[in-house]
Amino acid sequence: MSILTVKNLSHGFGDRAIFNDVSFRLLKGEHVGLIGANGEGKSTFMNIITGTFEPDAGTIEWAKRVRVGYLDQHTKLEQGMTIRDALRGAFQYLFDLETEMNLICEKMGDATPEELEKMLEDMGNIQDILTSNDFYIIDSKVEEIGRALGLSSIGLDREVQDLSGGQRTKVLLAKLLLEKPDILLLDEPTNYLDESHIDWLRRYLQEYENAFILISHDIPFLNSVINLIYHMENQCLDRYVGDYDNFMNIYESKKSQLESAYKKQQQEIDELKDFVARNKARVSTRNMAMSRQKKLDKMDVIELAKEKPKPEFKFLPARATGKMIFETKDLVIGYDAPLSSPLNLYMERGQKIALVGANGLGKTTLLKSILGLIPAYSGDVQLGDYLHLGYFEQEIREANYKTCIEEVWQEFPAMEQREIRAALAKCGLTTKHIESKVVVLSGGEQAKVRLCKLINKETNLLLLDEPTNHLDVDAKEELKRALKEYKGSILLICHEPEFYRDVVTHVWNCEEWTTKVV
Repeated sequence: MSILTVKNLSHGFGDRAIFNDVSFRLLKGEHVGLIGANGEGKSTFMNIITGTFEPDAGTIEWAKRVRVGYLDQHTKLEQGMTIRDALRGAFQYLFDLETEMNLICEKMGDATPEELEKMLEDMGNIQDILTSNDFYIIDSKVEEIGRALGLSSIGLDREVQDLSGGQRTKVLLAKLLLEKPDILLLDEPTNYLDESHIDWLRRYLQEYENAFILISHDIPFLNSVINLIYHMENQCLDRYVGDYDNFMNIYESKKSQLESAYKKQQQEIDELKDFVARNKARVSTRNMAMSRQKKLDKMDVIELAKEKPKPEFKFLPARATGKMIFETKDLVIGYDAPLSSPLNLYMERGQKIALVGANGLGKTTLLKSILGLIPAYSGDVQLGDYLHLGYFEQEIREANYKTCIEEVWQEFPAMEQREIRAALAKCGLTTKHIESKVVVLSGGEQAKVRLCKLINKETNLLLLDEPTNHLDVDAKEELKRALKEYKGSILLICHEPEFYRDVVTHVWNCEEWTTKVV
């Protein structure tokens, strides 16, 4: 049975086409991975099928009474509510039914026998719905999902406006899973989850009976939960049965066959054109030349898709640092309360260190305390000599209305515009992206703009807070290569072992010094 049917969908922004005559069908129980490079339109597709965006052409048809749950990159939470309030909101439709049942009870005293019989029947139906949907154990369900995604350690009675971007994403994901919709739409759900919570979500999705569409650049995670791939490229959407690895084998094979056919056809076209040019003027061969020309005119010419620019990252080195990068003496990190026991850490030149551990333990707080962006709760940080820092922040909350050129030019005013354009193009951005405002770009494209600023600055110490969030597969691989090649020191927060394992020399587990219960 088809849950969702998309027919002849076309959409674009200005003169930039995103989809051209795309069709899509989702069946009950299908676990779909929606993949494609940054900027191909994956999040736009989600916004169209949920009705947030209106397509330029085409139809979107949902099956009747289908409940859809959508986790996107930009969902907001209401100020003033607690995490517990937000999670209980997943059951609002059940609370509404309870209210309806209570109203029926109030009216029973004045009802006729016929009306009473109908009321009792309605109450019975409502009671069945409440019981089958765990209405009477809502609080225990909220506690259970809170523990599974690490929200209990934050505190379920904490107000949502005080949460970080990663914590807000966890709340939205937990609420969505509690709703148990007929179809889940998940846009990069692992971006702000740590390894243990990614494992929990993996098991949940593997056992999920209903359908879901998942956007993720975390290939091991994607492979473990999906059974269908829809690949978005060059305004098209193509279906592949199986996981990502199977898709890549078929995709590369098809690409190779197309290139071979293209070369063969181009050779034939050159030969036909040459024959026509040499023989069309001679009376004895004119008919043969016209025949060849007709064949040329009728030929269905194979066109190869224009190659997307591949990112090329190379960090500019600064002069060498002293032997010590930083040293902490009884450093306690935190804001209103301590997040760690006293830390005596030492980092020396050449080390590449990954900071790992559950979210909310203070990995980002530690980075900012070392940088001096926030004061230490207590204790001291001593920085080494000749440090040239490069900092990649996990999230930028403010909407950026500058163009990409203006954003980079502000950082490097001495550069010429052609140099700015070339630098952005090297990061895998097209001319249209480069001339666009940062705010309209996808999360991955925005990350590439920020990386452009970072790689064009001379550094000998990189502090990177979840740099792989939103990056597509090619960009991640290139970033990994560049970090392995980098001669300076690195302090890296990352939840993807497949990324950091080959980059770092040491791993510091923040769970060993946290004051929180993990």
